[in-house]
Amino acid sequence: MITLTPSHIIQYLYCPRFTFFEYVLGIPQFEEKNFKVIKGREIHDQKLEQNKNYLRRRIGVTDKHLDQYLTNDLIRGVIDEVLVLEDGTMAPLDYKFAIYEDKIYETYRTQLFCYAWLIEDTFGKKVEKGFLVYTRSQHKLVEVKIEHSDKEDVKYAVREIEKIIVGNIYPKATKYKSRCVNCTYRNICTK
Repeated sequence: MITLTPSHIIQYLYCPRFTFFEYVLGIPQFEEKNFKVIKGREIHDQKLEQNKNYLRRRIGVTDKHLDQYLTNDLIRGVIDEVLVLEDGTMAPLDYKFAIYEDKIYETYRTQLFCYAWLIEDTFGKKVEKGFLVYTRSQHKLVEVKIEHSDKEDVKYAVREIEKIIVGNIYPKATKYKSRCVNCTYRNICTK
């Protein structure tokens, strides 16, 4: 089994057929050409340089690890910042090239849940929250609570993805047909 990224899990949750087309049939999405992906990577690189020694003390940060590549047997990812908190827990912090609109998208939550799982496996510390920084809203910092069940939901999704890949299964499409309009695979997907 290959290791998955948070993006793969997010895509599966959006529509399970992403997994089939990308991993079973080997048809890439070419996500790297997406403007937001490119801009997000630029922001990531800028923040690494700008924030090397800055600790967010008002949220209880005592130390941090920048640009952390973490992996376990099932998932892998690069976390912008892994924060060490004064209560002995840790937390992921992720920069978003986005405007904060008084809501947190499920994709952002799922990414933090994946990072929480990786941090717990790697550092052996509990993760109870994560943070998002919205770079297009004057770097607004938003705290996201992370429950044990959130990490379990991500682990369940990974097991379902594995079933599709190993079993060569063509899964049901998303029940939200509006998602099909801009889908990379809309021309080859049988509804």
